[in-house]
Amino acid sequence: MTPAEVPPTIIVSVVQAPMLMGLFWMLHGIRRELDRRIERGDLRQSDGLARTREELAHFKLEVARTYVPLSLIRSLDQRVTEHLNRIEAKLEEATRR
Repeated sequence: MTPAEVPPTIIVSVVQAPMLMGLFWMLHGIRRELDRRIERGDLRQSDGLARTREELAHFKLEVARTYVPLSLIRSLDQRVTEHLNRIEAKLEEATRR
């Protein structure tokens, strides 16, 4: 069989096969790289979320320290203590019966 007798479809197939393998390899590499980037992005996002939560907790603590006057906290503590003492007295009375 001389080169002139080779059907054009075979020549095209012989040329296309390596090109298709190269394309497949490129797509496979792109997919692996995207998967790696997604994983790294998830880590960066979770780190950022953790930092944001920590900053929010610090901000809430700072607001709690500076916003509520100490006298109001003492008053609330006194009222809660009195209420708990009343509940305790009622429970003691109920257990005596």
